[in-house]
Amino acid sequence: MKKPIVFTSEREMPPMAVSLADMGHNRTGSWRYLRPVYREKIAPCKNACPVGNDIPRILSLVSEGRYEDAWRLFRETSPLPGVCGRVCYHPCESFCNRKNFDEALSIASLERFVADACFDLEDRIPERPKRSEKIAIVGSGPAGLTCAYFLAKDGYAVTVFEAASQPGGMLRLGIPPYRLPREVLDREIELIARWGVEFRTNTKIGQDISIEKLWEQHDAVFIATGAHRGRALNIPGEELAIQGLEFLKAVNVGKTIALGKQVLIIGGGNTAMDCARTALRLGAQPVVVYRRTRDEMPAIAEEIEEAEHEGVQFEFLAAPVALRRLNGKLEVQCIRMQLGEPDASGRRRPVPIPGSDFIMRADAVLKAVGEEPELSFLSEHVETSEGIVIERAHGILERAGIFIGGDAQTGPSTVAQAMRSGKETAQAIKSFLRGERKPKPKKLEEALRVNFSYFVHQPRVPMPHMPVAERITNFSETKRAISSERARAEAQRCFSCGVCNSCDNCWVFCPDAAITRIDGTYEVNYDFCKGCGVCAEECPRNVISLVEEEL
Repeated sequence: MKKPIVFTSEREMPPMAVSLADMGHNRTGSWRYLRPVYREKIAPCKNACPVGNDIPRILSLVSEGRYEDAWRLFRETSPLPGVCGRVCYHPCESFCNRKNFDEALSIASLERFVADACFDLEDRIPERPKRSEKIAIVGSGPAGLTCAYFLAKDGYAVTVFEAASQPGGMLRLGIPPYRLPREVLDREIELIARWGVEFRTNTKIGQDISIEKLWEQHDAVFIATGAHRGRALNIPGEELAIQGLEFLKAVNVGKTIALGKQVLIIGGGNTAMDCARTALRLGAQPVVVYRRTRDEMPAIAEEIEEAEHEGVQFEFLAAPVALRRLNGKLEVQCIRMQLGEPDASGRRRPVPIPGSDFIMRADAVLKAVGEEPELSFLSEHVETSEGIVIERAHGILERAGIFIGGDAQTGPSTVAQAMRSGKETAQAIKSFLRGERKPKPKKLEEALRVNFSYFVHQPRVPMPHMPVAERITNFSETKRAISSERARAEAQRCFSCGVCNSCDNCWVFCPDAAITRIDGTYEVNYDFCKGCGVCAEECPRNVISLVEEEL
């Protein structure tokens, strides 16, 4: 091994490009054509979350074991974390930057964990001005509940009208308890009521009270009745089939439904998956008949996988063309399909194959080909007793104080999308009552780039499940909670994209000492920054980015 060269004085050193003087006189900022900008950005997971949960900061709290703080931060943007942690399709995970490194974070399981860990906590309800305006909300599903929550937090008097005997809408009537335990739903509705929201159940608009009377008695009305009317198959003998959503409603309120052994479910959406898995728990052998392939199924992928694991059978590229009863059984005449060109949905259109008819026999047939809103109580115009007429078309209703949102506006969507609609409607109602314009949403830069060099591979914490053999015999929740140790470990996998954690990389690596630390944040001295980009390159979380210098 060679001995190191040691210089005893400056004279012994060879000529080299080095400055021993103060750098202050050499303002290298004049060389710059790119400018580093230190600014926190929005993480892709937060940007994808329909309700805008601050996921990186929440996971940071979970990683520190601060579960109550995480729960309260959830409730700043969502009144239903326990519900969403179970039934949300979690688009946040699809956009998680970590999926490009190893596996996306299990954000849904962490949301559920936080909600369950804080199940007995109460909101801190502050003193707030009580406003005189009264708002009526028709429907207590996810859109109605969310709208009520955010209006009540702002001091408005909110009354929610629900046709069923208990609030919850499709959360209670459409989603089976093995996915959403009723005690979780009841608890989060109770927390919404604590903000002063009044629930009037067994009250059907158009029957127990008219929309005109509701409008006269309130300063604003939100129609959030969901999409409860099942679509038709439009085939001979259709009356022999049971509407899938009506089947789920009956089972979910405790009615005994005798299906028999062989059950066919027509459709490929979430309702079809719920029907199949519910029928399985009632002792049937369900077969899902879908006119496209598995790849085109509109149901949430996780729900399809769960149905497969539980033993539900699938008959793809097949569609019913007629139903008839024969010898106590139902005969379903089907035809084979092939996929053609994409249709308006972007999926390839199913095309019948001539001469490919075949027969399937069943004890019961459930049709679950989609739902649509039922708005017969809301005619094309609303007329008050004073003779004032408000036209429904062209948004006139909204300008008069009647708003429509959630699935009642869009048709069947997801719980999270309905909550987003409810949240946006709450803001629109506040703007309407105050005579303001709707605020334009702020567009923030997204933190898309992560420096993977600063992270280590770590597997995603799996969600534990009840064994299949056990779960298909009852309606107990199939998914199990992760432990606190696993929750913290999973939260620590978060990159915190776009959120500065004061790692000092920019300050350490800057060759011009142009970055200074000030009260936990960083500032760039552009007199000396020559725009080399080292700080941006070494920032693990994309907080620093380079922009073109303005001349």
